[in-house]
Amino acid sequence: MELFPAMPLAEWTEAKETFHRFAQIVGKIRLASSNRRNHWWQVPFHPTGRGLTTRPMGGLGEQPLFSVDFDLVRHRLVVDVFDGRSAEFSLIGRSVASFHDRLFETLAGLGIRPEIWAVPFDMGDSTPFAEDTLHARYDPVLINRYWRILSQVVQLLDRFAADFAGKTSPVHHFWHTFDIAVTRFTGRVVKVSPQADPVTREAYSWEVISSGFWFGDKERPWPAFYSYTAPEPDGLEREPLRPAQAEWLAARGSHLAVLRYDDVRGMDDPVGAVLEFLDSAYQAGARLTGIDAEAMAAPGGITDPYWDQKNT
Repeated sequence: MELFPAMPLAEWTEAKETFHRFAQIVGKIRLASSNRRNHWWQVPFHPTGRGLTTRPMGGLGEQPLFSVDFDLVRHRLVVDVFDGRSAEFSLIGRSVASFHDRLFETLAGLGIRPEIWAVPFDMGDSTPFAEDTLHARYDPVLINRYWRILSQVVQLLDRFAADFAGKTSPVHHFWHTFDIAVTRFTGRVVKVSPQADPVTREAYSWEVISSGFWFGDKERPWPAFYSYTAPEPDGLEREPLRPAQAEWLAARGSHLAVLRYDDVRGMDDPVGAVLEFLDSAYQAGARLTGIDAEAMAAPGGITDPYWDQKNT
């Protein structure tokens, strides 16, 4: 299987817009049915060997314990209840409205009745999911390719995350922004503005250096690896990045370190290049925020000072 297959945004814009809305519907069910965690860690999806999962939610006597999975090999939406019941339906040929209605019918048939705000989040329109028949292209080949890329990138980010001994998020697939991210925390609390929206206030209540990948959007219509420091220290955009193809881009009043996916695909060692890029962006943020990067290092995920690989 090709490590990083081509995925130009123009090739799958319609399929992406449709599936992104499918994901937001399921994600909002996750939001409504899970225990709140700091920095919204309860909300994102995680990859499986066949697609994406919400992980278990509900339970504790409030509603059945259940999970919702996208099987992106068979192209089915699967709801599993932890008393052994299960129901599923095909994703192919569905509009957003059809997907929304069939999912809530399926959940109700299993005794699950979550309440969500059933409109898209930050997607340029406010058409209720139940009325959206415009977005109706589910392309099995392209959606499977998206998942294969996603799964490889998750493993790469997980390898990068292992080298930091401090507080680190899991590698998350955020359904609202459709990106993949892992976040390192400096340990310093940030005074957030009460005027900021609640998503932002919770996400950035601590100082962070975040790294991830997005599939492209209207503003930046190409897939890329990225990193940023928040709050952004002065002069971050003047710090060096590696490899040579990496660059700083202005983004909504701050700066993103960016390494384009298509540049990575043409490199002799794409995994090494991405790890080099992410580390260079992290080191830039660490220098300017005053993190002792050496003290916080855990090369290969190891903090045991007596570990001897030969004896394990």
